[in-house]
Amino acid sequence: MQKIKEWHNVDRSVFDNEIFPGDQPAVMRGLFRDWPAVEAGARSPAGIADYIKRFDAGGAVNGIVGAPQIAGRFFYSEDLKGFNFEQRRVTVSTALDMLVSLVGAPESPAIALQAIPVAEVLPKFQDENPMPLLNDRIAPRIWLGNRTRIATHFDNNHNIACVVSGSRRFTVFPPDQVANLYIGPLLRTPGGSPISMVDLRAPDYSAFPKFRDALESAQEALLEPGDAIFIPILWWHGVESLGPLNILVNYWWNDAESVHDKPFLSLAHSMLLLSRLPAAQRDAWRAMFDHFVFQTHGESGGHLPPDVQDLQRNLTAEERDQVKALLAKHLQP
Repeated sequence: MQKIKEWHNVDRSVFDNEIFPGDQPAVMRGLFRDWPAVEAGARSPAGIADYIKRFDAGGAVNGIVGAPQIAGRFFYSEDLKGFNFEQRRVTVSTALDMLVSLVGAPESPAIALQAIPVAEVLPKFQDENPMPLLNDRIAPRIWLGNRTRIATHFDNNHNIACVVSGSRRFTVFPPDQVANLYIGPLLRTPGGSPISMVDLRAPDYSAFPKFRDALESAQEALLEPGDAIFIPILWWHGVESLGPLNILVNYWWNDAESVHDKPFLSLAHSMLLLSRLPAAQRDAWRAMFDHFVFQTHGESGGHLPPDVQDLQRNLTAEERDQVKALLAKHLQP
């Protein structure tokens, strides 16, 4: 498998002018090596747990727990109607104490606390551990757990993720590999985003033969404490947490206007209305989408006068709301 391109001595200028415009995954070695949290993690699992607990405001958060038999792979149940883990409400400190107590245990349940808002749950953490590449308005989230495997999925955001403790293996695929990843049910997902049905570490090529093609364009990296990875928007990625206590801090952001932040809803709606049409009609609508939505031949409304307000031109917020209301009205049976 190809290795994700590595960068060293990255600063804001390098990220803004070289890494981000490339729209490719990038490993930034040692970017956060000077964080006190990373230094605490280097001492011991108990050391990083005690450090994080200093900031705990005491609020309960969602955690997930799977039996030892799932080998850390949070996934669907066998019938795809449920999941192979349970949700629990727990404080960060309680979860960390549990994770430390399980270090060295021969068989442990899989435990994960995912995407916890740092500002709400661990106030002051980011004061001691600042992000040098992004604006302060992009808030961090923290992920805690033991040895786990998160299925290949995508985010509708750019992502910078920093390993604080433990190590993580990232496997990434370009967006155009969606047809080779065998995506599971879209309406019910383990973590809120569609996932690949293929087990990255034990792929069943008889059930998922096209996954071999996906692997030809896959990239992989192993991140150690202090390392960070940039994953562009809509790149598929699977994540393995390899240590007995793994802590990661990530930053999500989307540079599109907020009115464009839920394109998956458009995908779902289009699937409902178009996916079962006769093939000839689907081909005709593909041409329509290419022209009006994806604008493969240039701006579709470029020939209209600038003062004409239309779907092909920029609409005001009020006009967008009017269009949404009209759509909602016509969608009613």
